[in-house]
Formats: sequence, structure tokens, C-alpha cells
Amino acid sequence: MKQSEKATLIGLIAIVLWSTIVGLIRSVSDYLGATGGAALIYTLATVFLLLSVGWVRLRDFPRRYLLWGSILFVCYELCLALSIGYAHNSQQAIEVGMVNYLWPTFTIVAAILFNKQKANWLIAPGLFLSMMGISWILGGEQGLGLHNIWLNVQDNPLSYGLAFSGALIWAGYSTMTARIAQGKNGITLFFMLTAAALWVKYLIQGTPAITFTAPALLYLLLAAIAMGFGYAAWNVGILHGNVTILAGASYFIPVISAVLSTFLLQAPLTLTFWQGSAMVCSGALLCWWAIHVRKPRPVTRTV
Repeated sequence: MKQSEKATLIGLIAIVLWSTIVGLIRSVSDYLGATGGAALIYTLATVFLLLSVGWVRLRDFPRRYLLWGSILFVCYELCLALSIGYAHNSQQAIEVGMVNYLWPTFTIVAAILFNKQKANWLIAPGLFLSMMGISWILGGEQGLGLHNIWLNVQDNPLSYGLAFSGALIWAGYSTMTARIAQGKNGITLFFMLTAAALWVKYLIQGTPAITFTAPALLYLLLAAIAMGFGYAAWNVGILHGNVTILAGASYFIPVISAVLSTFLLQAPLTLTFWQGSAMVCSGALLCWWAIHVRKPRPVTRTV
């Protein structure tokens, strides 16, 4: 097997690892709490990143990238972890995770608006299909309608709001870093800052002490591996593998994630949910195809 093929395979492994994130974060939250569990995940994932990616000298990084990259990355990860952790049940956690997966579509739209990325007319139906898919999911069995969507969101506006905000924030992060990062990767630092922010929140809110059990430790380890080694594997794939294959495969994460989350959380999902998930994926793919470049830029993050 050629070096590039190995790197592509490693990148595809990252996609599988990231697809488990929703189910694993929710499992850790059930045992260790939304904030405490997330803080432990990012702390342990930071250790894995230090072992795999390593540390880099901050003086080599553009200052704008360190500032805005840190702020946007930490805000996104807080939105992701807490939106899943605050969900009222496993099914809602999976729905919230699907709302977060609007980020591929939003990222492409942001690249067109702010980075002058060329695109054709497919961008319009792609965006429409993605938003329709989320609306279809949030409408539930009651059917598509603003009233039904509002009733569903009203049950837990914090989780749904955090997930949607996270999708927008990650689109901003990806668009911004493409212009000012100068090829640098501050992922290890950003994970450290995320862990620190979560520990501060945990201490301020006065959450009860964390109680460890064997299942809790197992899910914690798996979640940290998926987070930390997922980023490390993706970095290898993007640098040395087939970027086109990886970019295309990343847009199937919503469906893969839903399948794995259903298994991990034992939460049966309705036909309406799967139909909406298919719309989200299809919309993201249409947006991807709308870009007028031979080698489309992959998005740097997939949760």
C-alpha cells in the first residue's frame, strides 16, 4: 500500500472516530455530569494529543490565529459538549448532534461569502435541503411545521440553541483559519484551553463531586480517544492523503454518527429522523459539489 493510500485510510479512521462522539459524550455525561464529564474528556484528550501530535512553539504562530482561533475553537467545543450533555434524554442528544452537523453546509456558505470561494447554482438547493432536513427532524412525528418545530425546541431551547450556535461558530472558525493560520495547527493548545474553561465552569457552578465507576471510566477513555486521536488521524490524512476522498467522506458523518449513537445509547429513532438525516447529508454534498475547484478544501473539523 502506497504512503498516500495509508494516509487516506488513517483519515477515514478519523471520520469513524468522530462519528462516535455524540454517543460517547452523552454516555460520559450520564455517568459524570455534563460539565464535569466534558472537562475530563478534553483533559484526557489533551494528553493523547500531546503524545501523538506533540507541542509546538507558540512564537511560531500568527498572533491573530492564536487569539481568534482559541476563542472560536473553545466556544465551539463548549457548545458541542454541553448541548449533548444538557439534552433531556438520549434521543434528544442525537437530535441535538444532528443540528450541530449543519456546520459543513454553513462552512461552505461562509467560504463563498467571506473567502470568495467560487460556486454554482447548486449551493441554493444544497442550503435549502440541509435546513429542510433539520426542520424535518425537529418537526418529529407531528410533521413539518413551524408550530411543531417550536414545540420540540421549546422542550430544551438551551441544548438546541447551543448546537445551532456551535454550527455557526465552527463555520466561522474554519473560514477564518483558512485565511490567517498560515498552515499552523494549534489543536493541542485549543484542547488545553477548552479543558481549562470547562473546569472553571465546573468549579464555579458548584457541581457535586464526580463519582467514578468502571463503565464511566470506559466511556471516558473511549470518548477521549475518539476526540484526541481523531484529530491526530485527520491531520495525517489531510497532510499526506487524498483530500478529495476525505472531504467527500466527511459529509456522511451525520448518518454514520446517528447509526453509532443509536447503538451506543440504545435509543431507537423514527423514520422521520432518518429522512431528515439523509436531507442534511444530501444538502451538504450539493454544497460541496457547488464549489468550482478541482480539489475542494476539506473542512478541518468533523463532530
